[in-house]
Amino acid sequence: MTKKAYLVGAGPGDVEYLTVKAYRLLASAEVLIYDALVDAELLDLVPGNCLKINVGKRGGKPSTPQGEINSLLVKYCRKNQQVVRLKSGDPFIFGRCLSEIEALKAAGCEFEVIPGISSALAAPLLAGIPLTDTVLSRCFAVFTGHELDALNWEALSRLETLVILMGAKNLEHIVHQLLRYGKLHSTPIAIIRWTGTPNQEIWIGELSNILTKTQGLSLSPAVIVIGGVVGLRKFL
Repeated sequence: MTKKAYLVGAGPGDVEYLTVKAYRLLASAEVLIYDALVDAELLDLVPGNCLKINVGKRGGKPSTPQGEINSLLVKYCRKNQQVVRLKSGDPFIFGRCLSEIEALKAAGCEFEVIPGISSALAAPLLAGIPLTDTVLSRCFAVFTGHELDALNWEALSRLETLVILMGAKNLEHIVHQLLRYGKLHSTPIAIIRWTGTPNQEIWIGELSNILTKTQGLSLSPAVIVIGGVVGLRKFL
């Protein structure tokens, strides 16, 4: 296997959702640079002499500056070591890969991106919520809970199904904007915390009452699903 930097998706949580290719790369890694949301059991898959570097990258918590992460990737790649940059979910779904790839390319380092299962897809499925349905949901949109004022809420409110990552802290703002632009108060909503792990929790409600139902609770890290398909959970 060619030594280079591998940007690897770890999937939604549990080690069981890791891809076979990701598993093989971890088993031969010489340097592991990993995010905070990675399942701790994944760290046991690397060889005993593998250098493990925790770079954080978890909302609201201290984390390593992106520039420093880029430098670490280049540093160990230039030493001709097999580097695995392990990210939660899928590297290209809000994984901040562009900066790291640009740094590797500028340094002449080879790299490869390995897909993972995004929590945007896995969380609804593991909660028994299909994102598409021939009647209730002919499309869905995925966005994050960051920079919410930059979004076109009028357009989003017309879509049948919405999936929001990293949005728990801004739940009140999200609900307010959707109601403001025409979503019905009775629109179903699900909040799925720690998806794909033994600690998974699910809250079900409507836009009109979800804030009351979750008041005072710790919801992060969570995936939020909004739309009629949430109502299918009771049948599935």
